[in-house]
Amino acid sequence: MVKTDKRDIEMRQEAEMKYEFWLAGLPLSSGKKYLLRQHMKTAEAVYYIEETDISGIQFLTEKEKNTIRQAQKGTDPEESYRKMEEKGIRFVPFFSEEYPSRLLELQDFPYALYVKGELPDRTARKAAIVGARRCTPYGEKYAVEFGKILAEHGIEIISGLARGIDGMGQRGALLGGGRTFAVLGSGVDVCYPREHIGLYVDILNQGGGILSEYPPGTPPLPQNFPSRNRIISGLSDAVLVMEAREKSGSLITADLALEQGRDVYALPGPVNSELSAGCNRLIQQGAGLLLSPETLLGEWDICVSGQAGKGGKNKKVLETPEKLVYSCLGLYPKNVDRLAEETKLSAGELLNILVSLELQGYIREISKNYYVKAE
Repeated sequence: MVKTDKRDIEMRQEAEMKYEFWLAGLPLSSGKKYLLRQHMKTAEAVYYIEETDISGIQFLTEKEKNTIRQAQKGTDPEESYRKMEEKGIRFVPFFSEEYPSRLLELQDFPYALYVKGELPDRTARKAAIVGARRCTPYGEKYAVEFGKILAEHGIEIISGLARGIDGMGQRGALLGGGRTFAVLGSGVDVCYPREHIGLYVDILNQGGGILSEYPPGTPPLPQNFPSRNRIISGLSDAVLVMEAREKSGSLITADLALEQGRDVYALPGPVNSELSAGCNRLIQQGAGLLLSPETLLGEWDICVSGQAGKGGKNKKVLETPEKLVYSCLGLYPKNVDRLAEETKLSAGELLNILVSLELQGYIREISKNYYVKAE
């Protein structure tokens, strides 16, 4: 009898979840969805709300009421929920035990998260690495370095999978053997930018996760990105800004972090670099100074493991083909096709050399088939 009752409860919860999924997908603010659920007691009641009841809800605008009316005529919630699950996506509403508790501290917390892979570990320290999309080799180098060394010491890296600093920081975390989590401004089944599909897959394969408050299939609309920044900072203990202009999305994330009571750090840069202007301004206003990953870990009272140092690289003399490939690389990433064109080596020989150089610590693969010098 107890088993039957338990199964009945589970079935009821599953049935209710499809209506929560429907409510979460409404194009309303998270706050309005929350108020609507509180007003009607359940998401199922919202789905079946009568016209007379909709008209009497004072906190909804006429446009929002029409949005609900139209959504009631849409796709069957059960069918939509099943299609989501078939894509390997989990639905995590705000009242779920899985939902990151830190996000509930936000005034405008997401009503729900859609997740591929895992959610961040509640007990682990987390750092966001953010910055310019069109970053310099200087920014790339330190985004990878901070991501890698922090990950080696158990720090989970949060970012947005964007071009430039975000992707480099997350690639660094993977190189450090750690976990990283990407918060998207699209559905979790929409990899944006498309060229980061290799990074997207690697994040999942290494135990990390892809998160979004937007329903599956949502395209990467410009207005979604400022909103997702509050989730990046909200999940993190600290936000590390590697490069940013005076007016940029990274500074929005830093401002949100400060409002949320998170620590903010910035990487100093040349005074004549536009891409360091935002970081230098943050430091002037009191942000923490990023001198090195080891210094940051020391501030956090995390014991830094022994480093091989600059002399720790394999010092054997490179063979002539290895020298050729190594000489073609720098701090700007190059893909395999470009290297094949420059070196005139066959694809098989080139790939063998790249693997050898990477194993010796001379180069790094920072995204799928894109390489840079290790230093």
